[in-house]
Amino acid sequence: MIKRICFVLILFGSILYAQEHKKYYSFDVNNFYGTVLKHNPDISHLITGHPSGVLLSINRKTFGDKEWQRLYNSPDYGVSFIYQDLDNEFLGENLGIFAHYNFYFLKRSLMLRLGQGISYATNPYDEDDNFRNIAYGSHLLSATMVYLNYKKENLIGGLGLQTGLGIIHYSNANFKAPNKSTNTFVFNIGVNYRLETELPEYVRKEKGEVSGGEPIGFGFAVRGGINESDVVGSGQLPFYTIAAFADKRINKKSSVQLGTELFFSEALKRFIDFRATGRFDDGITGDEDSKRAGIFLGHELRINKISILTQLGYYVYYPFDFEGQMYNRMGTQYYFSKNIFGSITVRSHAAKAEAVEFSIGYRL
Repeated sequence: MIKRICFVLILFGSILYAQEHKKYYSFDVNNFYGTVLKHNPDISHLITGHPSGVLLSINRKTFGDKEWQRLYNSPDYGVSFIYQDLDNEFLGENLGIFAHYNFYFLKRSLMLRLGQGISYATNPYDEDDNFRNIAYGSHLLSATMVYLNYKKENLIGGLGLQTGLGIIHYSNANFKAPNKSTNTFVFNIGVNYRLETELPEYVRKEKGEVSGGEPIGFGFAVRGGINESDVVGSGQLPFYTIAAFADKRINKKSSVQLGTELFFSEALKRFIDFRATGRFDDGITGDEDSKRAGIFLGHELRINKISILTQLGYYVYYPFDFEGQMYNRMGTQYYFSKNIFGSITVRSHAAKAEAVEFSIGYRL
C-alpha cells in the first residue's frame, strides 16, 4: 500500500513537473512577393522581375518565466527556412536557414521578426558562364531578414493569419568578389498554427526591472577571417584585427562601448601592389602601408546570452585611401560565460562590406 501511494505521488509530481516545464510551439507559412531595391546602380541589369518565395518558421514561445523574457515582452525564438526565386536568370534562386526572434507590440498583435542566417545561391558569379551576376560572388551567402507583421493567432482551432512587409538581404561581405549584394523588399501573407489553443499567462515585468547598471568594464578582442578585394580573381587572403575597449552597462538591456583597434589586411596589401604595378597613373608606388588604426563607439543590446552589436568607427591612422575613413560594424555576440564572448560581425564602409569577422574576446 505504501509503495502504491509513493508511486502515485511520484507520478503526480512528474506530471506537475512536466506541465511546469512544458514547451509551447507554433508554426507559420508565408508566401512573399516583392522587388529588388536598386541600392547600387551597378546591379540595375539584375532587377528585371519580381522575386517571390516561401518562408517556413518554427517558433518556441516564452511567457516571462525568466528575466530576459520579461524585459522583451516574452518574445518567441526559432528557426526559419526560406526559398526565394529572384526572378532573374543571372541571380537564380536562394535557399536559406535563419535563427530568429519575434518581438511583440500593441497587445501582441504587431510582430517584429529579426533573423540572421546563411543562404545557398544556385547561380553565383562565374567568369565564363555567369559573369553578369556581380551581386553574389559565391554560393554561400550571409542572409538577414526583417519583417513587420500584423498577426492574429488562434482564430479557428489554433489557426491564425498574419501579413505585412519585410526586407531580405543577401551578401557574402566580400568573402569572395564580386559582392554587390541584393536587398529584396517584400509583401507577405500567411497562416500560423498553434499546437495548444490555451496558453499560460504572460508574466509582466515589474517597475525598475529594466534598471541595473554596472561599473565600467574593460576587455579585448581578436578578430579574423578571409576576404578579397574588389578585383575579381585577386585571391582570398587572411586579415587580423586586435581591439581593446571600455564599456558601461547602463541597464539590463544595453551597454555602450568606446574602443580602439589595429587592422592588418593581406587583401588590401595585395590591392596596393595591384594598383602600383597596373599602370593606373594614380600616384600609388606600392610602398604605402596597408595597416590601419581606428577608434569606435558602440552599443550592445543584450537578449539573454546573445547581444546585437552595432559600432561606428573612424580610422585615425589611414595611410592608404580605401573605401573611406568612416566604418561601421554590425552583428551578433554570444557570451559563453560572464567574461568570455565570441561574435560574428560584418565590417562595412557605409553600404560597402569589407569583411565578415569572427571574434573571440575577454571582458575583465
